[in-house]
Amino acid sequence: MKKRCLTSVIASALLLVAMVSATYGALSTPPKPNIIFILADDLGYADLNCYGSTFYETPNLDRLAAQGMRFTSAYAACPVCSPTRGSLLTGKYPPRFEVTDFIGGNRTGKLIPASYKNHLELEEVTVAEALKSAGYVTGFIGKWHLGGKGFWPEQQGFDVNLGGCEKGHPSSYFSPYRMPNLTDGPPGEYLTDRLTDEAMKFFEANKDRPFLLWFPHYAVHTPLQAKPALVRKYQAKAAELHSGEPRFRPEGVAKDRRIQDHAIYAAMVESLDQSTGRILDKLTELNVERNTIVIFTSDNGGLSTSEGAPTSNAPLRAGKGWLYEGGIREPLLIKWPGVTAQGSLCDTPVISPDFYPTILEMAGLPLRPQQHRDGLSLLPLLNQSGSLPIRSQFWHYPHYGNQGGVPGGAIRVGDWKLIEFFEDMHVELYNLKSDIGEQTNLAASSPEKVKELRSQLHAVRQETGALMPKPNPEFSEDATPKKSGKK
Repeated sequence: MKKRCLTSVIASALLLVAMVSATYGALSTPPKPNIIFILADDLGYADLNCYGSTFYETPNLDRLAAQGMRFTSAYAACPVCSPTRGSLLTGKYPPRFEVTDFIGGNRTGKLIPASYKNHLELEEVTVAEALKSAGYVTGFIGKWHLGGKGFWPEQQGFDVNLGGCEKGHPSSYFSPYRMPNLTDGPPGEYLTDRLTDEAMKFFEANKDRPFLLWFPHYAVHTPLQAKPALVRKYQAKAAELHSGEPRFRPEGVAKDRRIQDHAIYAAMVESLDQSTGRILDKLTELNVERNTIVIFTSDNGGLSTSEGAPTSNAPLRAGKGWLYEGGIREPLLIKWPGVTAQGSLCDTPVISPDFYPTILEMAGLPLRPQQHRDGLSLLPLLNQSGSLPIRSQFWHYPHYGNQGGVPGGAIRVGDWKLIEFFEDMHVELYNLKSDIGEQTNLAASSPEKVKELRSQLHAVRQETGALMPKPNPEFSEDATPKKSGKK
């Protein structure tokens, strides 16, 4: 009898120890953070108040900047959308997965552009797949543009997909949207608002488990359409501007807008800003704000030289479709509660492939260097524990953009940037520290620097398997580039 009682006591004690150990063990292991990745489409570097805009109004994005870290040298992997989107998901430069132009683009000129794939291969292990395998619920809401049916987000690691298809832009920002995987709303519903509504539902449904929400807006891509009340607001604001500066300046065969005063575009930016504000408020309402990382950036530079040229990237040169800074330098805001210092600023150059390893480390997961082979984790910058090594950033765009740009490649190392133009292989060299607007070409006066950077550019081009354009035997100097495809 005594033996049985002693055994019972020991068993009870062991059970109590196990319960206490489980409880405190769970408490000692912090929950995995939620991660929200907001990607604007065609939003320019200078389109936020915290980046210098005085015409657009972005109080909520400025709030996000004040709550986290603002980057001043963040880059998209390409001056057009599909390659950058693939780079963000794979951690690779676009030539490695062979999507180097926006899917559907096919202009020709003096050169026949390099071939490219019209989808992101399913063999790529995306950051969504990596997080899903670690217990995250993964949602995708918005623009995909990385392949047709069979290559949609649900085939690349996302549990939920609303709006992600082959479309590069909406038929209309007002319902009916005519999207295969987003039901139409009531007449007059605005797409940016609707996508945000869906994000709210995703948060509600998954507030008690770790989640990744990939939220690539269609805004502020064309068609230029905005809510009428906001348009009227900015029309009145534009009427009060009294700038003596010219609105455009020549850029190649195009003109580059230098003043922000486009009322419809401004209204689209404000709707995007309101969406971000709703997200921040919802996180607070659900009491998950302290455990949620919010990342905001864009897929390429602002549209400044064609299709209405609605924004200015000044002081940067040119915009979307160009390898000048206006085409590739982006706003980047990262809020990581308890890690990023509020209102902090970072000027270290970073680029699209860096997000994959960064997100893995944010989630406490092991790195996958064979997958995100071109990216570096930004944790030393975010927690201000160190710096990144000086390295090159690389761009390869062997295509004719719809915006006037021509096939070329570029590389940045430190303060120096070299652009090589493939039609005649001439180069331009800029010191971005002293000339962020790329107005003084130093190639002739700095031949050794040209040789150094050109050698590095060619080496990384070869290492990534980058395909080059070929001479066009049917080209005539009197002809203009033929265009096809929808971006």
